[in-house]
Amino acid sequence: MSADRDAALRGLPSVDHLLRALAGRPELQGVPRARLTALVRETLDAERRRAREGHAAPAAADALAVRVVERARRTGLFSLRPVINATGVVLHTNLGRALVSPLAIERLQAVAAAYSNLELDLATKERGSRYSHVEALLGRLTGAEDALVVNNNAAAVLLALETLAHGREVVVSRGELIEIGGEFRIPDIMVRSGAVLREIGTTNRTHLRDYADAIGPSTALLLKVHTSNYRVVGFTAEVSSRELVELGRERGIPVMEDLGSGSLVDLRPWGFPYEPTVPEAVAAGLDLVSFSGDKLLGGPQAGIVVGRHAVVGRLKKNPWNRALRIDKFTIAALEATLYAYESGAALETIPTLRLLTEPLAAVRGRAKGLLRRLTPACRERLGARVVDDRAQVGGGALPTVELPTAGLVVGRDAQAAMRLDARLREGDPPVIGRIVDDQLLLDCRTVLASQIGGLAKALEALQ
Repeated sequence: MSADRDAALRGLPSVDHLLRALAGRPELQGVPRARLTALVRETLDAERRRAREGHAAPAAADALAVRVVERARRTGLFSLRPVINATGVVLHTNLGRALVSPLAIERLQAVAAAYSNLELDLATKERGSRYSHVEALLGRLTGAEDALVVNNNAAAVLLALETLAHGREVVVSRGELIEIGGEFRIPDIMVRSGAVLREIGTTNRTHLRDYADAIGPSTALLLKVHTSNYRVVGFTAEVSSRELVELGRERGIPVMEDLGSGSLVDLRPWGFPYEPTVPEAVAAGLDLVSFSGDKLLGGPQAGIVVGRHAVVGRLKKNPWNRALRIDKFTIAALEATLYAYESGAALETIPTLRLLTEPLAAVRGRAKGLLRRLTPACRERLGARVVDDRAQVGGGALPTVELPTAGLVVGRDAQAAMRLDARLREGDPPVIGRIVDDQLLLDCRTVLASQIGGLAKALEALQ
């Protein structure tokens, strides 16, 4: 039997033979030769392993060529590609978080296609600062004296701690020693920055006297961390930003607040719970306030720091700032995003805000429109119907908020739902839904109106 299997393996086509068989296939147009060769080798290696394990005789060259084409289709020309987010999670970290506005896309294209005045003062023809393109905007929108932007909020916190407290103590409430996605923990950032963590209070209650009693000769910073991805409820107590600022001024110690998914607008008129805004934090007198660009702000990934000119200026001079700085694409998208707030068009033009505040009736209308696009046979085959449900904000923002939503459920049982889920993820574009009560829910809060037609075609193609 072993001799027969070895003989069959020797009968497998060579890499060159399969490449010649695949030449001219329209499905492989644009696939680089080196990548196609790698796909052929992977296919042949997989077939050898399968045959050696005694599963079956090696496949013929034509069948192997089909497998290569299928591998190429699944991987696509590019690894990073658009997907249809049917999870209902507006700020889905794994799916890229915030969608940027049409104006931001326009500005990205303009800056990418030409040289720009990234670090050139056009009036003097001398070197300028890349931050100048957003500093004034951030100042007007937040009321802060100065601003700095780095590549994400974790970097902003790291830079602030390293600048202000290297080798010295930072006082933080135990109830605010957060961990966010990717195992980012405040205590770990403290260690990396060279700062010394001084924990005070308890998990659920921290008082102003706890901060006051902890201050000593080694104290460099009082840090408040907004628990943007969880809530402690019940018998609780925390110190407000304004109270902490007063203590800091009295003792001559700077005060910083990490707002996490900071927002520039109050979302309470749309039924959301109170969430401190960046302008409110600045108005409280904080020396530094940091927040993300790609969460509730609705812009590109960035870590934004605003505050007093003297303190922000120290961060700008830190050599680490160069390692953490943003590029022209982030600046272009962020400037466009901030312009939408300044012009009063944020709620209409920034996708994150629009998706969060969209009425349930509009979401349900998209779900019904999707159902109408399916043929009766497809509806019956998939068991498709419109249902109401609850969705999440995501991105470590507004953790207790559940958004009313609606979508299409498909799959008559758990096994069918899992199979449909896998098939949709293999599509072009891939469709990412969520399993709810043994059915696949395609949540239309995060399915854009322009994607409904494509999603309907993907469902029709399912067997």
